[in-house]
Amino acid sequence: MVHPEYTRIDYPSVRQLTMDIGVLDRGKHYTRALLEVDVTDALEKIKVARASGQKISFLVWFIKILADAVSRHPPINGIRHGRHQVITFSSVNVATVVEKKVNGTAVPLPLLLRDVNNRSLEDIEREIHSAVSQEVREAENLVLGEGFNPLLMNLALALPRWLRLFFMRVFILDNPRRMHDTMGTVMVTSLGTIGRISGWIIPTSMHPLSIGIGSLTKKAVLHQGTIQKRSILHLTIAIDHDVIDGMPALKFVDDLVSKLELGIGLES
Repeated sequence: MVHPEYTRIDYPSVRQLTMDIGVLDRGKHYTRALLEVDVTDALEKIKVARASGQKISFLVWFIKILADAVSRHPPINGIRHGRHQVITFSSVNVATVVEKKVNGTAVPLPLLLRDVNNRSLEDIEREIHSAVSQEVREAENLVLGEGFNPLLMNLALALPRWLRLFFMRVFILDNPRRMHDTMGTVMVTSLGTIGRISGWIIPTSMHPLSIGIGSLTKKAVLHQGTIQKRSILHLTIAIDHDVIDGMPALKFVDDLVSKLELGIGLES
């Protein structure tokens, strides 16, 4: 609605779930790290692969490498259960976000990529491309790639927030297997390539591991003894301290950064 003194933006009801995540995030004991990762070599390898006809995007490769690193450090792929247990999984389910138009308004909708550590780059690329192309009807597509009962979705969105959050905690967040199957253990949010802002993003999440892919910029750095202009990725990592302690978390981060900087998995 347009008024001479203001404009009202009517968000679709599915955006209530985005606000719910903000509430749930406040209950997590996250330890966060802001990193600068040199991905020059990886980008060059992706460029060479594309020239040879392979359809590989940086985001898809990043998600694949992330899942492989997570699988090598079992505590990071775990969900807390009760007071003294963490349940870990052999498969890595990664949630990401795709912006879609819902009733004419751009809304971020989740896409759950299952068993990423055991899949190929091409397979993951096809699933993300399918989600980007998917037609969205508000009550049926709260999670891309999966159909939901519209009546149940409308009922959930009609509930007051406190009751909706209660059911989410009891039936999903407190059940490790159900959470792994419906939401995954890892969340990846990306700024994309919009604008020229250089910096990090601090994502909100309810996952044990949350990754924010910030800007990718050229920066003069010392590389192999000389000053070079390199492609630097601003990366935020948020780890639930209730799931993993500092030293194993540091080993995971070191493994991930090493794989990203070497361009692992992009060898021709």
